[in-house]
Amino acid sequence: MFGMSHESYLLLDAVVTIIGLIFLITKFKVHPFIALIIAAGFLGLTSGMPVDKIIKAFQDGFGGVLGFVGIILALGTMLGKMMAESGGADQIAQTLIRAFGKEKVQWAMMFAAFLVGIPLFFEIGFVLLIPLVFIVARRTGVSLIKIGIPLLAGLSAVHGLVPPHPGPLLAIGVFGADIGKTILYGLIVALPTAIIAGPIFGTFIAKYIPGNPSQELVDQLARETENKNLPSFSITLITVLLPVFLMLLKTFADVALPDGHAIRNWMDMIGHPITALLLALLLSLYTFGHRQGIHSRQILKLLDASLAPTAAIILIIGAGGGFKQMLVTSGVGDVIGHMAVNAQINPILLAWLVAAVIRVATGSATVATITGAGIVVPVVGMIPGVNRELLVLATGAGSLVLSHVNDAGFWLVKQYFNMTVVETFKTWTAMETILSVVALIFIMLLSMVV
Repeated sequence: MFGMSHESYLLLDAVVTIIGLIFLITKFKVHPFIALIIAAGFLGLTSGMPVDKIIKAFQDGFGGVLGFVGIILALGTMLGKMMAESGGADQIAQTLIRAFGKEKVQWAMMFAAFLVGIPLFFEIGFVLLIPLVFIVARRTGVSLIKIGIPLLAGLSAVHGLVPPHPGPLLAIGVFGADIGKTILYGLIVALPTAIIAGPIFGTFIAKYIPGNPSQELVDQLARETENKNLPSFSITLITVLLPVFLMLLKTFADVALPDGHAIRNWMDMIGHPITALLLALLLSLYTFGHRQGIHSRQILKLLDASLAPTAAIILIIGAGGGFKQMLVTSGVGDVIGHMAVNAQINPILLAWLVAAVIRVATGSATVATITGAGIVVPVVGMIPGVNRELLVLATGAGSLVLSHVNDAGFWLVKQYFNMTVVETFKTWTAMETILSVVALIFIMLLSMVV
């Protein structure tokens, strides 16, 4: 067509479609859910797919993603809500601050965010923990940026690299990776990455931008918690980390026991993300609920309220799955896969680059993850020995890079920390980019030994 080979045309078609998707989201402010549906339909029509298969492909991709991720998001959000309302997050933060002392309070904030962030969305974890940043800054006299950047790094690292967060879970589904191994590798990569981008970078940048919080926010947020009956640190930790422990246990059973073994079959069920999160949620109803004096009717209201903010995220994820399926069904994915093989680009680097470009253009880590994974997934079948779990991590790392003015997180941080746009670039944007690049380096190093 147009004097081009079929492969070249499909590649051009994909480029035009993705540019159009980016313009719809950034220039015309079309909601990502609608933009992804339009882009998927356009790609299906222009790639020459039979008309009757276009809608079916989108439906299959939409349902295939949400059949797993939608359930995970709902359970994880409910667990996070119970932890927030019970004061479990406060307990983790206060315990770590006492353990580290005022001199190393920035390390305490990073570890607190890292732990609290495992079952929580970034935005929820941020709103939950930001009062502690103001309280600790007021108590210790330590710079707001020196405390705040480590907290942001801890939340961002687990958000982009560690299941059950939506980004890594999406990529796990697309690449067919093992969730237990992904958690293990994700934790190995995320912790040192958060340390470098958090306490180390935060201490450096705070010398130049100490931070000057608005008095209104200080008055509103820097209050001591009214709940004196917090769940214990050990109970909170056991509840929050139970799903991670069960998923890792499943992976160890898969390695140690043969196929068909009764114990392995049971562990496969118990360690499945849906079962693991359900068990943790049920435990939280007692540890964060009844044990803390929260009555059943109040728990029901809390769980209902927790689901409303995730509706848009779930729809975007589903539409992203539909768009991914269109890339695969139209043959675009195969063309890109063959190009990557012929160009001899490292698949891990390719996954990071594709996700990074889409992230910078759209400002959405979710769109970057699902679209990037859909583009790169054909490479898995063409290059033997590609580690699928590391592809998941590379895609997640790429989706974190260079947060700027098209990202809601950029403005969230700017307003809460009372910074100018330039100061936000020097702190938040720089921190996110360091996270992304350092994570890629650790992933590449890890690829040499796994």
